[in-house]
Amino acid sequence: MTRVIVVTGGGTGIGKAIAARFAADGDQVLIIGRRAGVLEKTAEEIGGTALAADLSDPAEVARVRAALAERFGMIDVLVNNAGGNIERHGGSGGVAERWTSNFRANVLTAVLPTEAFRDLLNPSGRIVFITSIAAFRGSGGTSYGPMKAALHPYVFDLAAALGPRGVTVNAVAPGLVEDTEFFGDTLSEERRAALVMQTHTGRAGTPGDIAETVHWLASPGSGHVTAQIIQVNGGAERGR
Repeated sequence: MTRVIVVTGGGTGIGKAIAARFAADGDQVLIIGRRAGVLEKTAEEIGGTALAADLSDPAEVARVRAALAERFGMIDVLVNNAGGNIERHGGSGGVAERWTSNFRANVLTAVLPTEAFRDLLNPSGRIVFITSIAAFRGSGGTSYGPMKAALHPYVFDLAAALGPRGVTVNAVAPGLVEDTEFFGDTLSEERRAALVMQTHTGRAGTPGDIAETVHWLASPGSGHVTAQIIQVNGGAERGR
Protein backbone atom coordinates (compact mmCIF):
# COMPACT_ATOMS: atom_id res chain seq x y z
CA MET A 1 0.00 0.00 0.00
CA THR A 2 1.37 3.39 -0.98
CA ARG A 3 1.98 5.67 1.98
CA VAL A 4 2.55 9.40 2.33
CA ILE A 5 5.98 10.13 3.83
CA VAL A 6 7.14 13.58 4.96
CA VAL A 7 10.88 14.08 5.52
CA THR A 8 12.17 17.40 6.84
CA GLY A 9 15.72 18.39 5.91
CA GLY A 10 15.33 15.95 3.03
CA GLY A 11 17.52 17.63 0.44
CA THR A 12 20.93 16.20 1.34
CA GLY A 13 22.78 13.66 3.48
CA ILE A 14 20.76 11.60 5.93
CA GLY A 15 17.46 13.19 4.99
CA LYS A 16 18.01 12.50 1.30
CA ALA A 17 18.90 8.87 2.02
CA ILE A 18 15.76 8.45 4.12
CA ALA A 19 13.57 9.99 1.45
CA ALA A 20 15.14 7.83 -1.26
CA ARG A 21 14.60 4.67 0.80
CA PHE A 22 10.87 5.29 1.06
CA ALA A 23 10.60 6.42 -2.56
CA ALA A 24 12.16 3.11 -3.60
CA ASP A 25 9.10 1.40 -2.10
CA GLY A 26 6.82 3.47 -4.30
CA ASP A 27 5.66 5.67 -1.43
CA GLN A 28 4.67 9.29 -2.02
CA VAL A 29 7.54 11.26 -0.49
CA LEU A 30 7.50 14.98 0.29
CA ILE A 31 10.79 16.58 1.31
CA ILE A 32 10.84 19.92 3.12
CA GLY A 33 13.74 22.28 3.74
CA ARG A 34 14.97 25.84 3.32
CA ARG A 35 16.88 25.53 0.03
CA ALA A 36 14.44 25.27 -2.87
CA GLY A 37 17.05 24.44 -5.50
CA VAL A 38 18.59 21.61 -3.50
CA LEU A 39 15.17 20.18 -2.66
CA GLU A 40 13.94 20.26 -6.23
CA LYS A 41 17.07 18.49 -7.48
CA THR A 42 16.69 15.74 -4.89
CA ALA A 43 12.97 15.38 -5.52
CA GLU A 44 13.65 14.89 -9.22
CA GLU A 45 16.32 12.29 -8.48
CA ILE A 46 14.18 10.18 -6.15
CA GLY A 47 10.78 10.72 -7.73
CA GLY A 48 9.33 12.73 -4.85
CA THR A 49 8.02 16.24 -4.38
CA ALA A 50 9.60 19.24 -2.67
CA LEU A 51 8.35 22.15 -0.61
CA ALA A 52 10.66 24.94 0.57
CA ALA A 53 9.94 26.33 4.04
CA ASP A 54 11.64 27.52 7.20
CA LEU A 55 10.28 25.08 9.78
CA SER A 56 11.40 27.25 12.70
CA ASP A 57 8.80 29.83 11.65
CA PRO A 58 5.24 29.11 12.87
CA ALA A 59 3.68 30.91 9.90
CA GLU A 60 5.74 28.83 7.45
CA VAL A 61 4.77 25.63 9.26
CA ALA A 62 1.10 26.60 9.05
CA ARG A 63 1.53 27.10 5.31
CA VAL A 64 3.09 23.65 4.96
CA ARG A 65 0.30 22.07 7.01
CA ALA A 66 -2.32 23.61 4.74
CA ALA A 67 -0.48 22.31 1.68
CA LEU A 68 -0.25 18.81 3.16
CA ALA A 69 -3.92 18.74 4.05
CA GLU A 70 -4.93 19.94 0.60
CA ARG A 71 -2.65 17.64 -1.36
CA PHE A 72 -2.73 14.44 0.69
CA GLY A 73 -5.44 14.80 3.30
CA MET A 74 -3.61 12.54 5.74
CA ILE A 75 0.02 11.42 6.13
CA ASP A 76 1.52 8.15 7.31
CA VAL A 77 5.09 8.93 8.37
CA LEU A 78 6.78 12.11 9.61
CA VAL A 79 10.57 12.07 9.82
CA ASN A 80 11.97 15.10 11.64
CA ASN A 81 15.50 15.28 10.26
CA ALA A 82 16.04 19.04 9.83
CA GLY A 83 18.79 20.51 12.00
CA GLY A 84 22.51 21.04 12.33
CA ASN A 85 25.10 22.62 14.54
CA ILE A 86 24.80 26.35 13.82
CA GLU A 87 27.75 27.11 16.10
CA ARG A 88 30.00 24.83 14.06
CA HIS A 89 29.07 26.55 10.81
CA GLY A 90 29.86 30.16 11.53
CA GLY A 91 27.46 30.86 14.39
CA SER A 92 28.60 33.90 16.31
CA GLY A 93 27.46 36.26 19.01
CA GLY A 94 26.99 35.79 22.71
CA VAL A 95 25.79 32.75 24.59
CA ALA A 96 22.11 33.64 24.25
CA GLU A 97 22.37 34.18 20.49
CA ARG A 98 24.31 30.97 19.87
CA TRP A 99 22.01 28.82 22.00
CA THR A 100 18.90 30.40 20.52
CA SER A 101 20.19 29.71 17.00
CA ASN A 102 20.66 26.03 17.74
CA PHE A 103 17.31 25.90 19.54
CA ARG A 104 15.57 27.21 16.43
CA ALA A 105 17.53 24.90 14.11
CA ASN A 106 17.13 21.68 16.09
CA VAL A 107 14.20 21.95 18.48
CA LEU A 108 11.69 24.24 16.80
CA THR A 109 12.20 22.61 13.38
CA ALA A 110 11.12 19.31 14.96
CA VAL A 111 8.48 20.40 17.47
CA LEU A 112 6.58 22.91 15.33
CA PRO A 113 5.93 20.50 12.42
CA THR A 114 5.08 17.66 14.78
CA GLU A 115 2.52 19.70 16.67
CA ALA A 116 1.08 21.09 13.44
CA PHE A 117 0.89 17.77 11.59
CA ARG A 118 0.05 15.32 14.38
CA ASP A 119 -3.68 15.41 13.68
CA LEU A 120 -2.99 14.56 10.03
CA LEU A 121 -1.38 11.24 10.93
CA ASN A 122 -3.30 8.14 9.96
CA PRO A 123 -3.92 5.43 12.56
CA SER A 124 -0.75 3.33 12.80
CA GLY A 125 1.21 6.38 11.71
CA ARG A 126 4.86 6.87 12.60
CA ILE A 127 6.92 9.80 13.86
CA VAL A 128 10.70 9.50 13.87
CA PHE A 129 13.12 12.15 15.13
CA ILE A 130 16.79 12.26 14.11
CA THR A 131 18.81 13.33 17.14
CA SER A 132 22.49 12.62 17.84
CA ILE A 133 25.08 10.77 19.86
CA ALA A 134 25.87 14.29 21.14
CA ALA A 135 22.66 14.12 23.18
CA PHE A 136 24.39 11.45 25.28
CA ARG A 137 28.02 12.53 25.13
CA GLY A 138 27.98 16.29 24.62
CA SER A 139 29.08 18.27 21.59
CA GLY A 140 32.44 19.75 22.44
CA GLY A 141 31.15 22.76 24.30
CA THR A 142 28.49 23.85 21.80
CA SER A 143 24.74 23.93 22.39
CA TYR A 144 24.04 21.31 19.72
CA GLY A 145 24.09 18.31 22.08
CA PRO A 146 21.76 19.88 24.66
CA MET A 147 19.30 20.82 21.93
CA LYS A 148 19.19 17.29 20.54
CA ALA A 149 18.84 15.95 24.08
CA ALA A 150 15.81 18.20 24.57
CA LEU A 151 13.95 16.13 21.99
CA HIS A 152 14.25 12.86 23.91
CA PRO A 153 11.73 13.59 26.67
CA TYR A 154 9.48 15.08 24.00
CA VAL A 155 9.60 11.70 22.24
CA PHE A 156 8.54 9.97 25.47
CA ASP A 157 5.63 12.35 26.13
CA LEU A 158 4.45 12.28 22.52
CA ALA A 159 4.56 8.48 22.41
CA ALA A 160 2.30 8.34 25.46
CA ALA A 161 -0.11 10.89 23.98
CA LEU A 162 -0.37 9.29 20.53
CA GLY A 163 -0.10 5.63 21.49
CA PRO A 164 -3.87 5.19 21.93
CA ARG A 165 -4.27 6.18 18.27
CA GLY A 166 -1.80 3.51 17.19
CA VAL A 167 0.88 6.08 16.35
CA THR A 168 4.44 5.27 17.42
CA VAL A 169 7.09 7.87 18.22
CA ASN A 170 10.81 7.11 18.30
CA ALA A 171 14.17 8.76 17.74
CA VAL A 172 17.32 7.64 15.96
CA ALA A 173 20.59 9.00 17.37
CA PRO A 174 23.45 8.69 14.85
CA GLY A 175 27.14 8.96 15.61
CA LEU A 176 29.68 10.01 12.98
CA VAL A 177 28.00 9.79 9.58
CA GLU A 178 30.01 10.60 6.47
CA ASP A 179 28.76 11.98 3.15
CA THR A 180 26.72 14.72 4.82
CA GLU A 181 27.09 18.47 5.24
CA PHE A 182 27.21 18.28 9.03
CA PHE A 183 30.94 18.89 9.51
CA GLY A 184 31.53 20.82 6.31
CA ASP A 185 35.32 21.18 6.03
CA THR A 186 35.89 21.32 9.79
CA LEU A 187 36.58 17.62 10.42
CA SER A 188 40.31 16.90 10.38
CA GLU A 189 41.70 13.49 9.48
CA GLU A 190 42.96 13.13 13.04
CA ARG A 191 39.52 13.85 14.51
CA ARG A 192 37.82 11.50 12.03
CA ALA A 193 40.24 8.71 12.94
CA ALA A 194 39.61 9.27 16.64
CA LEU A 195 35.84 9.08 16.16
CA VAL A 196 36.10 5.90 14.09
CA MET A 197 38.38 4.40 16.75
CA GLN A 198 35.59 4.84 19.31
CA THR A 199 33.31 2.50 17.37
CA HIS A 200 33.21 -1.26 17.81
CA THR A 201 32.65 -1.74 14.08
CA GLY A 202 35.76 0.12 12.95
CA ARG A 203 34.02 2.44 10.51
CA ALA A 204 32.03 5.63 10.20
CA GLY A 205 28.30 5.46 9.64
CA THR A 206 26.63 6.11 6.31
CA PRO A 207 23.36 7.88 5.50
CA GLY A 208 22.08 4.47 4.42
CA ASP A 209 22.62 3.07 7.93
CA ILE A 210 20.27 5.70 9.31
CA ALA A 211 17.78 5.36 6.46
CA GLU A 212 17.41 1.62 6.99
CA THR A 213 16.78 2.09 10.71
CA VAL A 214 14.15 4.76 10.08
CA HIS A 215 12.56 2.59 7.40
CA TRP A 216 12.20 -0.25 9.88
CA LEU A 217 10.77 2.01 12.58
CA ALA A 218 8.16 3.10 10.04
CA SER A 219 7.29 -0.47 9.07
CA PRO A 220 4.36 -2.60 10.30
CA GLY A 221 6.88 -4.86 12.03
CA SER A 222 7.83 -2.12 14.48
CA GLY A 223 4.30 -1.48 15.69
CA HIS A 224 5.10 -2.35 19.33
CA VAL A 225 8.25 -0.22 19.42
CA THR A 226 7.64 3.28 20.73
CA ALA A 227 9.19 5.85 23.09
CA GLN A 228 12.66 4.57 22.19
CA ILE A 229 15.95 6.28 21.33
CA ILE A 230 17.74 3.98 18.86
CA GLN A 231 21.47 4.61 18.74
CA VAL A 232 23.12 3.96 15.38
CA ASN A 233 26.77 4.69 16.03
CA GLY A 234 28.66 1.41 15.93
CA GLY A 235 28.85 1.37 19.73
CA ALA A 236 30.70 4.70 19.86
CA GLU A 237 28.47 6.03 22.65
CA ARG A 238 30.18 3.45 24.89
CA GLY A 239 33.61 4.54 23.72
CA ARG A 240 36.72 2.42 24.11
